[in-house]
Amino acid sequence: MMTTAQLVEQLKALGVRPGGVLLVHTSFKAVRPVEGGPLGLIEALRTALGPQGTLVMPTMTDGETVFDPRSTPTADMGITAELFWRQPGVVRSTHPGGSFAAQGPHAEEICRPQPLSPPHGPDSPVGRVHDLDGQVLLLGVTHSEDTTLHMAEAVAHVPYSVSHPCVVEADGVARTEMIAETDHCCTGFRRADEWLLSRGLQRMGKVGNAEARLCNSRDVVAVAVEHLAADPLIFLCPVSAGCEECNLARASVQ
Repeated sequence: MMTTAQLVEQLKALGVRPGGVLLVHTSFKAVRPVEGGPLGLIEALRTALGPQGTLVMPTMTDGETVFDPRSTPTADMGITAELFWRQPGVVRSTHPGGSFAAQGPHAEEICRPQPLSPPHGPDSPVGRVHDLDGQVLLLGVTHSEDTTLHMAEAVAHVPYSVSHPCVVEADGVARTEMIAETDHCCTGFRRADEWLLSRGLQRMGKVGNAEARLCNSRDVVAVAVEHLAADPLIFLCPVSAGCEECNLARASVQ
């Protein structure tokens, strides 16, 4: 069982910056066992960042009902993110499908309203973490879960876009809108490991029992945009793989 103090030491050794902005994607199953469970992990992340740091996590939902940032549960984001947004002092953004939560001095700025599309573009919580020179921590997950790479796709103006239905509310009236995003299976995002490691831009280590990856948001975007400029479809599975999600994205290319 890892104590909170031990997790803090691991996070600091990995390179988490006190006073910085940290976007975390995590699988608690990979981290555990931890003293205090997921809340103990959240406490460790907050402690490593310190009072001047800002912690950010994705709190995305299924978009099938009217979104209320005060009550709508996350979908497939993991127990840590689900508990995080419910804690006192945490701010949650209002995107009906692609919300994020944050706590710290930059929380309100990061979670201010954004356009519906793209959910993870430059004018989104992910984009604001980038603007604030934040770090990205992948804790027990890979770059396949790295939303910052979706921002890179938006910056690079990739030619694919897939729309999904999402319930939105305006003036008290709910309606379903199709929201365009750079959607695919995201397995190709794992290419970022090699790109970042080869340039010394990604630190690897252990946090609890999980393999952890830490990098700067701006490095992730810059390296990905460079590769997307050379091959705009580099993140999509080849046609021969038979990946339905990537084939849908490929079919959307005009």
